[in-house]
Amino acid sequence: MICRFRTFLFGVFFASSAFAADHLSNPLADPPKWSALEKFQKTITHDEFERLLRGVYCTHGIGQEFIRVDSNAACILMDRDAQSWFTLRFAEPDAKSGKIPRWWRPAHALPKTKKGGPLSGVKIALDPGHLGGAWAKMEERWFKSGEAAPVEEGEMTLRVAKMLAPKLRALGARVSFVRDKTEPVTPYRPKDFKATALAVLKAEGIENPQEDFQRPDDPLREQSVRWQSEILFYRTSEIRERARRVNTKLRPDVVLCLHFNAEAWGDERNPTLTDKNHLHLLVNGSYLPPELESDDVRFEMLRRLLSRDFDEELAIADVAAPALAKKSGLPPYEYTKDIVTKVGTSGFVYARNLAATRLYQCPVVYFEPYVMNSVDGFARIQAGDYEGTRVVNGIERISIYREYVDGVVDGLVEYYKNARK
Repeated sequence: MICRFRTFLFGVFFASSAFAADHLSNPLADPPKWSALEKFQKTITHDEFERLLRGVYCTHGIGQEFIRVDSNAACILMDRDAQSWFTLRFAEPDAKSGKIPRWWRPAHALPKTKKGGPLSGVKIALDPGHLGGAWAKMEERWFKSGEAAPVEEGEMTLRVAKMLAPKLRALGARVSFVRDKTEPVTPYRPKDFKATALAVLKAEGIENPQEDFQRPDDPLREQSVRWQSEILFYRTSEIRERARRVNTKLRPDVVLCLHFNAEAWGDERNPTLTDKNHLHLLVNGSYLPPELESDDVRFEMLRRLLSRDFDEELAIADVAAPALAKKSGLPPYEYTKDIVTKVGTSGFVYARNLAATRLYQCPVVYFEPYVMNSVDGFARIQAGDYEGTRVVNGIERISIYREYVDGVVDGLVEYYKNARK
């Protein structure tokens, strides 16, 4: 298949940002290195490529101006201005399965011996979501109700990770932390992104933006230099630095992204509590067509597809979710927006394109249990961690943290025991 196509007209063009000229998803994105995909030549068949492309990653569709597939090869757009294309040649349908070039190990490739425990030798990286501490308010993962202690997701996820690590190690796992304190992993701070924030706002047509905003509900907040700088810091730079740590230093077999969920709570100092409480897990996939117009996102999606991350992370998630549901009693969450694709058989797992699940070059299982501002969740968070059981919100049970940890452990043990037989 020779990838020489005429120039196409593009419907949506990201002219609203300073990085649009480079066709990247954000100002801190790395330009794709398409040559890195050469190692995947003839490592995937046409049918397997189509299964993952249409059934996992591009479930919302992708135009032929970005990817074209025939029986022998796929052509992927690299540069829309130069109209240059990357050609991926498929393996023969009856060819013996070759080794996929990747550094992580699926469960079936791990040594069968389990003398050190059911998780012996499994390299697990724990990624406690968000930051907490002094950064909790900035990243809007903080709220306070009356005289109760503040709820800070970054603090809570770190607590879960530190309680989870020794249990996993006792079962034989080799555990590392992507974040192990309430400090950013990135060496940069919001002030370092002021010039970039100004450029972003200028590209959006805001020539003289306000420097600051006064309240979280300020209607002009997103047009301020401060808000743009903070977003670039904690949402973009932080995630990209965590990805660098995972991909170049930790190199685990799986990353567990630990989070708590929330419904809209309104005023952070007078939050709305809800009766809703639920659980779901995420794996990478379900890219939206506008996202795939960015060269870096398209490249990162192809890299994950060719590494076959999905089958392993879904297999883990589809076992881990029911295990955590059994411990917690939480029902599955149902998305109301068409941004995800339900996958697997458990009813709890969705594919979604998040920066962490896309940039980490290995299987990622993203946990979203408990609604922090639910009546029940809030009561349990206020009760903190404790030994044994207590009556909390009218029910006798263990602490929310121990329940979370036990559910994750049960799921991993069940998965690796069966997958390594």
